[in-house]
Amino acid sequence: MTLIYIASTFAITLWGMSYIWTSRLIDLGIPVFYFVFVRIFAAGVILFLFNTAYGRIKRIQKQDWPKFLLLAFCEPFIYFICETVGLKMTGSPTLSAMVIATIPIFSIGAGILFFKEKIGWVNVLGILFSLVGIMMVVSAKGEVGEHFIWGIVLLLIAVISEVGHASLTKSLAGNYSSQIIVMYQFLIGSVYLFPLFLWKGTQSFNAELYFSSDVLYPIICLSILCSSLAFSLWVSTIKNLGVAKSSIFSALIPVVAALIAWILGHEILAARQWAGIVVSTLGVILSQYTFKKP
Repeated sequence: MTLIYIASTFAITLWGMSYIWTSRLIDLGIPVFYFVFVRIFAAGVILFLFNTAYGRIKRIQKQDWPKFLLLAFCEPFIYFICETVGLKMTGSPTLSAMVIATIPIFSIGAGILFFKEKIGWVNVLGILFSLVGIMMVVSAKGEVGEHFIWGIVLLLIAVISEVGHASLTKSLAGNYSSQIIVMYQFLIGSVYLFPLFLWKGTQSFNAELYFSSDVLYPIICLSILCSSLAFSLWVSTIKNLGVAKSSIFSALIPVVAALIAWILGHEILAARQWAGIVVSTLGVILSQYTFKKP
């Protein structure tokens, strides 16, 4: 079980780093639909080559096709689009992070309803502690955008799609390995994203810029580390911890991103944010606590 917690922590650390690499691409003027498609497609191909090399390729069983199609639709397609566009519409990374941080609340219901997962009062208290800590960390002031309400709606759709993704992953994890699930998820997801890539992602294509090291480096990091590796580790987390308990780690991504930004010197954390990190950490510990019968 210790290895599962290490894997989940490593996964959210990589996703925290993804904010920095994504920001670099956006600052360079690279269209979102370009680098999201390239990231997802490249990750799928990398996992296909990896699984082929080790003889781990497994075909999707006929009865599982609807689940895989819906899995890829929830994430990466719906989640990535709604999260990115929602962030732009709200105009506030702070409020956007708070909305995304509500994932555990929805996940508790999904875990209990669909998988009969048992959540104790200590676990619920831990999740509430974590949410309070997250709000303390992302409590910096920010302006809201013109289409703020629509941005919040899109972010809530992203939250629901993440819960759907976790639930479908849990149902598939018994028959497929983590790498196989993520491989098919990304390959199918890239098919969904391809029309948007052609329509919006290549409008202002500049070969000199797009194939420069400034662009290729963050895309490669996002593909290999934040997609292929992190998502494979995350499937193992969902499989072992369940939908409800694993979701609290994904909600901590804004906290991890703030810490990484502080370590790299991109941001200065106030005392309230440090207190929020402590509260969030305590909340995670409580959310994972399991009572042992005497």
